[in-house]
Amino acid sequence: MTKNSSCIQALYGLCRKTFTTPSGTPFASSQAIQKLCSLLDTITPSDVGLKENNADDDRGHGFFGENLFDRVGRWAQPITFVDIHESDNFTMCIFCLPTSSAIPLHDHPGMTVLSKILYGSMHVKGYDWVEPACVRKIGSSPGKLVMLVVMEFVLLAVRLAKLAVDKVLTAPCGASALYPKSGGNLHCFTAVTPCAVLDILAPPYKETAGRKCTYYHDYPYTSFQSVDGICEGKEEEYAWLKEIDTPNDLYMRPGRYTGPRIQA
Repeated sequence: MTKNSSCIQALYGLCRKTFTTPSGTPFASSQAIQKLCSLLDTITPSDVGLKENNADDDRGHGFFGENLFDRVGRWAQPITFVDIHESDNFTMCIFCLPTSSAIPLHDHPGMTVLSKILYGSMHVKGYDWVEPACVRKIGSSPGKLVMLVVMEFVLLAVRLAKLAVDKVLTAPCGASALYPKSGGNLHCFTAVTPCAVLDILAPPYKETAGRKCTYYHDYPYTSFQSVDGICEGKEEEYAWLKEIDTPNDLYMRPGRYTGPRIQA
């Protein structure tokens, strides 16, 4: 077994051990997650079939080859999604983002997600819901609310969230983790440079199990009626999130995994 195959195989094995839990044990312990993060920290681009000398390719073909896809203009900024492993308990996958492309604000209901930046720089912004839920109805009042919801004449709702992370991550850097109610469960990515992120989602999205991926738009806290005792002069740490349809400009296409084969 080569070094590369042993690394990704070890990661798969630890994921399987961590997330294949007995009935009634919904989430992995913090110690188990930390152990996984430590192993993720050792993963390099070559361990999953990526070539670091191609990291300046920002056309969206990434490390997986232009010949695998139809030619797309540089301005289209496609994102490449590569599936490494998928099961009912966890998913291992890679997202390759060309410069300035973005994965919009979205949630991970009831999920734990571990992320490792493999190369490049990425801006990450994440929120967690304020509990108990604080919701404002919008769309029925004149003034600035109408300006924020231009051409939408139905009653909409926004929910209060607290900023959990807002920073640029540059490889090499440590792995990060988000949880169902903390760590920035609702997040968005923007590529500062061509970059790739290795994600582990546990359990994976499954709409029939209540784990649907929902997209949001965030509004500054001052856009809507304030909440007594919530912000206490720290308005910049909060935002109102409104559910939206999947953005039309989210261009994501599959890539082929070329790393070492996992023995399941």
